[in-house]
Amino acid sequence: MARMTVSTERPGRSGNGSVIDDGADALRLLPGLHGADRKIEAGQELFGVGAPFDAVCNLIDGWVSLYTLLEDGRRQIVQFVLPGGVFGMFGTSSGRATYGAQALTGALVCCIPLDVLNARMRDNPDVAMRLVRSLSRDRALAFDHLTSVGRCNARERVARLVLELFVRCRTQWPGNRIEEMYLPLTQEHIGDATGLTFVHVNRILRTLRKEGVVEFHHRRLRILDPDRLVRVAGVDHNAAMAWL
Repeated sequence: MARMTVSTERPGRSGNGSVIDDGADALRLLPGLHGADRKIEAGQELFGVGAPFDAVCNLIDGWVSLYTLLEDGRRQIVQFVLPGGVFGMFGTSSGRATYGAQALTGALVCCIPLDVLNARMRDNPDVAMRLVRSLSRDRALAFDHLTSVGRCNARERVARLVLELFVRCRTQWPGNRIEEMYLPLTQEHIGDATGLTFVHVNRILRTLRKEGVVEFHHRRLRILDPDRLVRVAGVDHNAAMAWL
């Protein structure tokens, strides 16, 4: 990671993550389809675990977390969806959601009915290939998260998640070189994604700040030492490719 400079927001976004415009068609699974767009408020659920759902969601702007719930109410965040991401394909005969989706910021989501998606894929094979590529990236991310939670220590997990989100965000606007970004997560979100308690996450972030690695405060993430962050996270080139 080269040293980064300036620009702290994604073009087309306000400082609190609210949607200003509907993004570029390049982020759409079905370019030109605007009639199925929904604006979602921060904190709003798109669907919950077990809810009936017969559409595919394509995030155009904003941040969304995907999560599962244990019987006692504990939550595991399994993915953070960024603009261009596709989610909501459950592959079950019940037609019910196997995970929940909640907006972390104001978001714009294109909710594509399955019959519309099927018709477009029949008429345009490129749509099917675009969907396959998106699902393949999600699978690679899922494998990486499984490795992180299953084999990395707490310090590595937090550093790895911060680095992953930074890299994924940076690729959303490759013309800019940044060292600071808006990261619409709380320490509780980070804990739910890494399998750690809020207290443990807080302790690790404070230590990383004291060591001059990263600074996370009021939902602003600043990378102080990119090379050291990579070393702390224990990430190699092959692992990082799963994020792109």
